[in-house]
Amino acid sequence: MKNEYLKNYGAPSLDELKKLPSFPKRKDFEKGPIAVIECIEEIPCNPCEKSCPTGAITIGKPITNLPRIHFEKCIGCGICVAACPGLAIYIKHLNYSEEEALISFPYEFLHLPQKDDIVKLVGRLGEEICKGKVVEILNAKWNNHTPIIRVSYNKKYFDKVVTIKRLKKNNCHNKMNNL
Repeated sequence: MKNEYLKNYGAPSLDELKKLPSFPKRKDFEKGPIAVIECIEEIPCNPCEKSCPTGAITIGKPITNLPRIHFEKCIGCGICVAACPGLAIYIKHLNYSEEEALISFPYEFLHLPQKDDIVKLVGRLGEEICKGKVVEILNAKWNNHTPIIRVSYNKKYFDKVVTIKRLKKNNCHNKMNNL
């Protein structure tokens, strides 16, 4: 992979990611929640492999191999999300509801959103895509204090959304009535 978009803009494009054998296909997303790994740099790292309880993620040897996901084994538990020091893994659920998708991602900034907050969802380059509703915040000790945020959003933006726009102190706690 040449990573042209990464070199020029700081993040891989969706088209570049789709060329990776480890990037889920639409049929994989149709099965339920599934891990998406956007790790495209060959660096010595394997906490995702070590943390996966079903053996769905493999790196093998050498440790600089890119991670591979065996989609038939991935149960979308999200343990790998908090384990990844590069924040390169998230969980997507295409069929969270009839009209909404769900994304679960690590969030290591101050000013955590709260349940039911309406947040701005962004793409790989930080561009605003749509709004979503925070449905859960997992901040368990076993996540090594990396909060995992779960946000529902309109599934027509499924492919583009990767996280939320960083919150500032003044725009926390935006409830439904602020739409």
